[in-house]
Amino acid sequence: MRKKILIAEADFDPGAELEALNLPGAGGIASFTGTVRNDTGNLAALHLEHYPGMTERALEKIVAEAASRWPLLGCTIIHRVGRLTPGQRIVFTAAASAHRQAALAATGFLIDWLKTCAPFWKREEFKDGASQWVEARESDEEETAKWK
Repeated sequence: MRKKILIAEADFDPGAELEALNLPGAGGIASFTGTVRNDTGNLAALHLEHYPGMTERALEKIVAEAASRWPLLGCTIIHRVGRLTPGQRIVFTAAASAHRQAALAATGFLIDWLKTCAPFWKREEFKDGASQWVEARESDEEETAKWK
């Protein structure tokens, strides 16, 4: 299985990442691209931190879990760190399989897990100079629970 796990400050090209998953035998390639949202209009930036080494190992484990659940040909996780402004890409998950359902399910599994269990810390910076750490959302926890 082809896998790519990348944690970086630099932006990524979703189209290039999808093309890399166009593997022999792939009948379905699914993806999710997340961007920094600005629900209130007051967000200046989102700061993302991680613990190098620990975070990559955690992402390796979740890719292995996805591969054990679905017959995947390829899997990609990209997560940005650093200071990101509203509208910028923050995360990309994708999976390729012989059939669409496996690719779709694996992609959903990966992003749900990333939202709730991956060791990333997020701090919001507001236009008025205030900042706060982002707390886990109950709705994200509920989505992840369906995979257990």
